[in-house]
Amino acid sequence: MIGLASPGTALAQDALPRPAGIAPGDVTEGARLVADRQKSLCVLCHSGPFPNPHLQGNLAPDLSGIGARLSESEIRLRVTDMKRLNPDSLMPTYAASKAGERVATAWRGRPMLAEQEIEHIVAYLASLKP
Repeated sequence: MIGLASPGTALAQDALPRPAGIAPGDVTEGARLVADRQKSLCVLCHSGPFPNPHLQGNLAPDLSGIGARLSESEIRLRVTDMKRLNPDSLMPTYAASKAGERVATAWRGRPMLAEQEIEHIVAYLASLKP
């Protein structure tokens, strides 16, 4: 589980390095995860160059070209825990939820995505460049 304050994992103001022992992500697997409406939930709120544009959300920023705007470490922090940057964000914390967060009972204190799955998503989003 990604621990934002775990020993050996420095948290820059708006970035999070890849955790030690976690391999770089696979772009193809990341694309699959982003498009998965039941696993990652990304396309419920975000739009971008993903399959089925008519099923994409408009509550959150369009992710087209995000790899040109943010580094992998910046993307990783946003996917892992956007609430570190914006406490009012509707985006769920994909690492283990914290006490007081509004998440379904099944996900309280558990990560929604494994560290390696987050890395796959990071690799895919970082590849999205104009």
